[in-house]
Amino acid sequence: MTLGFVSGLPLLLSFGTLSAWLREADIERSTIGLFSLVGLPYALKPLWAPLMDGINIPFLTIRMGRRRSWLIFSQLMLAIAISGLALCDPAHAPFLLALFAILVAFFSASQDIVIDAYRIEILDDEDQGIGAAMVTYGYRIGMLVAGAGVFFLADYWSWTHAYLTMAVLVLMGVIVVSFSKEPSLPNSSVEYNEQEHQKKTSRLLGWVQQFIVAPFSEFTMRRGWFITLLFIITFKLGDAFLSTMTNPFYIDLGFTKTEIAEVTKVFGLLALGLGLFIGGILIKKIGLLPSLFITGVLQALSNLIFAYQALAGHDVGALTLTIAVENITGGMGTAAFVAYLSILTNKNFTATQYALLSALMSLGRNVLSSPSGYLVDAVGWFDFFVYSSIVAVPGLILMIILIKFYPNHTGSSI
Repeated sequence: MTLGFVSGLPLLLSFGTLSAWLREADIERSTIGLFSLVGLPYALKPLWAPLMDGINIPFLTIRMGRRRSWLIFSQLMLAIAISGLALCDPAHAPFLLALFAILVAFFSASQDIVIDAYRIEILDDEDQGIGAAMVTYGYRIGMLVAGAGVFFLADYWSWTHAYLTMAVLVLMGVIVVSFSKEPSLPNSSVEYNEQEHQKKTSRLLGWVQQFIVAPFSEFTMRRGWFITLLFIITFKLGDAFLSTMTNPFYIDLGFTKTEIAEVTKVFGLLALGLGLFIGGILIKKIGLLPSLFITGVLQALSNLIFAYQALAGHDVGALTLTIAVENITGGMGTAAFVAYLSILTNKNFTATQYALLSALMSLGRNVLSSPSGYLVDAVGWFDFFVYSSIVAVPGLILMIILIKFYPNHTGSSI
C-alpha cells in the first residue's frame, strides 16, 4: 500500500489537479484538453523500461539493489520537477508549465515502472489480485492527497505552496524505499550469458536481445496476443475520456475547490475502497475474465450519472450520488484490470512487459481522450457524458472475443 501511495501522488499533479489550476487561470477548455498530452510518458515508458531491468546506477545499485536504486533516483528527480511546476505561472508561462508537467509525468512513469516490477516480483500469482487491490487503494490515497490535499492547500494558501508540499511528500518516499526489501532476481529461462554472447556477437547486441527483444517476442508468441493488446488500450477508454474533463466540469458548475475536495476526493476514496473490495470478491467468486466484463459494463453505464449531474447543476447531494456510483464501479474495474495486467506479465521480464501493458492502458487516457475538450465545446456537457459511455463499447466487444476464443490466454486459473 505504501508503494501505491508513492506511485499515486504525482499522477494528478501533471494534469488532473493541474486542469483545475488552469481553468481557474482562465485557460480555455480546448487547451486544457490538449494538456492531457503531457501524460504521454506514461504511454511511452516501454521505451526506457529495459534500462531498469538491465542497467545499474553507479554507487546506488550495489548498495540498494536494482529496484530500490532506480526508485530512489526517480523520486529525487520527481521532487525537483514538481518544485519547478510549483513555481510556474499558467497565465504568463504556459509553455514552461507544460515542460515541467512533462518532466513530472516522465519521472512519475519511471517510478511506476519500478514499483510495478517490485510488486509483481514479490507476490505469487494467487496473491496478485489481493496485491492489486492493496496497491490500488494506496495509489488512490496518494491521489487523494494530490487531489483533495492540493485543493485544500490551494484554497487556503496558494497553488504554488500546495505543489511544493507535494514535492516534500515525494522525498519522504525515499525514506520508505530505503527500509523496503529488495526482491530476489528470478531464474530466467533466457538468462543472459555474457561470455556466450561475446563469442557470437557484441556485448551490446547480447544485452539488446535479453532486455529488449526477448520481452516483446515472448509476449507475441502467446495465443490472442494482438486482441489482448487492443483490449488493454480500450478497456478504460470511456473512463479516461470522462476523467479528462471532470475537474473543469465541476468548476463550470460552480463547485468550490473545497466542495470538490470533500466530495470527489475524500468521500470518493471511501466509495473506491468499497469498489475495490467488491472487485476482489467478484474475482474470487466468478474468475478474472468474467469479472473484467461485468465491471467493464458497469463502468460504461456509470458515465451516464454525470449526464444527470449536468442537469442537476450545482447540487452537492447530486454530486455525492454521482461520485458514489462512479468510484464504486471504477474501483471494481480497477481491481480486476490491475490483477489482469499482473497475471499477463512474465516475471523474467517484469519491468519491461508490465511497462508495455500499462503504457497501452495509458494510451487511451492520454492520447485518444485528448480531443475531449473540443467535444464538450461542440455538444455540451450532457451529450459529452453520453458519448463517453459509447466510447467504452469497443473494449467490451474485445473482452467478449477474449472470453469466447482465448479463455486461457492469461495462463492463470484466477
